[in-house]
Amino acid sequence: NPLYTAREMRHQFKDSGARALVYLNTFGRLVQEVLPDTSIEVLIEARIGDMLPAFKGLLVNAAVKHLKKMVPTYSLPQAVSFKHLLHDGGRHGLKPVSLTLDDIAVLKYTGGTTGVAKGAMLSHGNLVANMQQARANMQQLDEQGQTLIKEGQEIMIAPLPLYHIYAFTVNCMCMMVTGNHNVLITNPRDIDGFVKELQKWRFTGFLGLNTLFVALMSHPDFKKIDFSALKGTNSGGTALVSSVAERWKGLTGVTVTEGYGLTETSPVVCANPHGDRSRLGTVGLPVPGTALKVIGDEGNELPLGERGELCVKGPQVMKGYWQRPDATAEVLDAEGWLKTGDIAVIDADGFVRIVDRKKDMIIVSGFNVYPNEIEDVVMAHPKVAACAAIGVTDEKSGEAVKLFVVRSDASLTIEELQAYCRENFTGYKVPRHLVFRDSLPMTPVGKILRRELRDQA
Repeated sequence: NPLYTAREMRHQFKDSGARALVYLNTFGRLVQEVLPDTSIEVLIEARIGDMLPAFKGLLVNAAVKHLKKMVPTYSLPQAVSFKHLLHDGGRHGLKPVSLTLDDIAVLKYTGGTTGVAKGAMLSHGNLVANMQQARANMQQLDEQGQTLIKEGQEIMIAPLPLYHIYAFTVNCMCMMVTGNHNVLITNPRDIDGFVKELQKWRFTGFLGLNTLFVALMSHPDFKKIDFSALKGTNSGGTALVSSVAERWKGLTGVTVTEGYGLTETSPVVCANPHGDRSRLGTVGLPVPGTALKVIGDEGNELPLGERGELCVKGPQVMKGYWQRPDATAEVLDAEGWLKTGDIAVIDADGFVRIVDRKKDMIIVSGFNVYPNEIEDVVMAHPKVAACAAIGVTDEKSGEAVKLFVVRSDASLTIEELQAYCRENFTGYKVPRHLVFRDSLPMTPVGKILRRELRDQA
């Protein structure tokens, strides 16, 4: 995530042992700041216009630097040009590399259940399996008995960033495998620009989340968009609100189908059937090759219809957390069952309903925010004695971070603390609500009672 702060990037680079970095020159200053604390040896610098035709590329790069003022002042003389590297590499033959399905393909960082960012080890086999699972789901038949997603014929709107596991697998990889067209929306927060872009295409698929649907439907020109080719709308990342789904269908004529997944499962676990077979309020059925169960507090498997912690087993489940065997053992057992930390009910027909989160994770616009991380960083402020972060309902982002703070120095102001948070957190992690208190509710052993804070919020 290029929008991470220096602190967040530094942790991932150091933890992963990254040796090379490809970056856009608009982030040059941040790279310069982070570099001395990492093991990175090779820098490859790209510019926005690098892949455009020569003259147009020069114009774009000049505009970005001199007109838009998007390129900061920095000095990284050791960096190699991405464009030149491609040119030089083209002279050499491709050297085959021996790989197996069990080899690690990517480290996707997630807070897991503790809030400390850990690298989920996703193998080539995990990613290939999840693409096959998603592809199989696309092969279901529509109302006319035709294959829902036809390979090489679809245009998918992709507003989520490709570093998000959801878009990484479904858009970046699955659409590539099926030969279909992704329309990348580089700034989905610019709803005016988003709507204008939608008006240019006869798109057949749309991948989004609840907050995005709300923002789009609130735009005055939304009804001018041509939805006649739209076959499917998929929702994930955060809970889909029933009223939003119903309004979307009323305006577009297409049912929103909700799914479920997590970073540790590459990510797709469940998906709803197409059209009227979709069950609103559920995340659908497990994708092919996936086993599910719910367990009680003692680890015992519960009958259908009872709520418990959802566990997943399948070829898409990660190998574990990078260099963290203890954290891996907490969520992944010897038989390959992954504890998701989500409380769910599986009904008699196999449909899954997520009813609660066992972990205290907050989901802001589809991104996971972990209270432990927020609290650890805020506690480093010299004027903070104690703090606790919770999630509260937010119309725009689904949830927002609310932070309760006990001051050690009465001179600490809301403005000072907000500035501190903006400096240390990427945008969606910054607490939207800050409250000073004399004390926090705690158990006799000193554990903060988050549920009590939620009740008061």
